[in-house]
Amino acid sequence: MIDPHSGVPSYHQVADRIRAQIDAGELAPGEYLLTEPAMEHVFGVGRATVRRAIDILRNEGRVVTTRRGTQVRERQPRVAEVVMGPGVRATTRMPSDLEKRAMSLGPGVPVFVVERPGQEPEVLPGDRVALVGHDEQGEGGSTSS
Repeated sequence: MIDPHSGVPSYHQVADRIRAQIDAGELAPGEYLLTEPAMEHVFGVGRATVRRAIDILRNEGRVVTTRRGTQVRERQPRVAEVVMGPGVRATTRMPSDLEKRAMSLGPGVPVFVVERPGQEPEVLPGDRVALVGHDEQGEGGSTSS
């Protein structure tokens, strides 16, 4: 049950519980969450609370919702390390619809925009890239330039 007197909004408490289940492996990638009515019963909250909690998790990129229900999103492997050398600047933003399709990005996944002096900015998927300082570069890691 959720504690309505804790000072933490109920929808955050529900999202926190589901997030903890995902992180602990109790809900595996590809596994469906309970239905909204079942979550209402389990957590003792209303439908609006359940929907806000799912929205939080969807925006974090942890779950996806289709007509069949809401399921834990498959973890995307890190495929590239981008070395952040001198003069390199990185920012994040939400992708355009075209970028979402081109990079197969799930809901809530941002992109990195990496700017190197004298080059066009590079837009990279936020769930498959690690930005590392040039001193942190691993010996076996790939780099993108």
